[in-house]
Amino acid sequence: MKKILVLATGGTIASTHHQDGLAPGLTIDQLARYFKHNSDVSVDFQVLMNKDSTNMQPEDWLTMAKVINENQNRYDSFIITHGTDTMAYTASGLSYLLHGLKKTIVITGSQVPVSFKRTDAKKNINDALTFAQKADIPGVFIVFDGKAILGTRAIKIRTKSYDAFESINYPYIASIGEQDIQINFQPETETAAFPRHFGICPDVFLLKVFPGLSPAFFDFLQEHTKGLIIESLGNGGLPFEKRDLVSGVEKLVSKGIPVIITTQCLEEGQNMDLYEVGKRVADAGGITAGDMNTEAIVAKLMWVLSQTSDPATIKRMIQTPIAHDLDYI
Repeated sequence: MKKILVLATGGTIASTHHQDGLAPGLTIDQLARYFKHNSDVSVDFQVLMNKDSTNMQPEDWLTMAKVINENQNRYDSFIITHGTDTMAYTASGLSYLLHGLKKTIVITGSQVPVSFKRTDAKKNINDALTFAQKADIPGVFIVFDGKAILGTRAIKIRTKSYDAFESINYPYIASIGEQDIQINFQPETETAAFPRHFGICPDVFLLKVFPGLSPAFFDFLQEHTKGLIIESLGNGGLPFEKRDLVSGVEKLVSKGIPVIITTQCLEEGQNMDLYEVGKRVADAGGITAGDMNTEAIVAKLMWVLSQTSDPATIKRMIQTPIAHDLDYI
């Protein structure tokens, strides 16, 4: 008999009407009633927190990861009920914190509370149970709207529709129906590239570039961050005429602050060597993140910075594939 532990963290799935709007309010006993399962699986429940996922913090990822790690010998799989707004960040964070753990970890939630008459929550709960029981694929996954997505490759792209998440630059892992699962893509088994480490350094900043952005922001960041992620234009380019952002990158790098370069384009990653505007960023010390998504980069940089401040080590760890977060540089 498979044993599954459900960890409740709040989110829309557990929300009820409050004076100021929807907020998590279901008790664990009320939520547990919706987890209908066969007699050949045992399901236990534990409340970790009860918050809207907008309020989820990196320290909460550590709480989840440590509980799963401590219970790895008692349970075959884990399900986390979670709000959708930061679900992709949590999925990425857990992918790094629990890298190498040979367990299936499923994160699910809903766009509409489970207690409402019309809701996607009941299907997502059933699909999460099915995947946790039958997939036998280690790693962290988001299960939503009948699909299983690798934790480091999921992005929320819709605020209302039931198909809220997409898999970016990576195949969908599985399609899930009524008590049935079809594996569409089996990730290759990874060798743990680094020892498991339970640590997070949240002192990072995410900067989205736009025409007119002042280089003066880099002076502020120099004093207030330990790592910078830049969502660049197109293939990794930053302006160097008039408002010169490339020199800002160079200034931060000279101070030992890693600058990770990604792109605002969701699909196909980046190639910083293709255009002069990208090549100058690379020459200034910007670290390319290939086809990683922003949510994964944020979580990975926090995890890496909790272990080292050495620029060469940071670059090596960022550019080493972990939990299939990166296919190319």
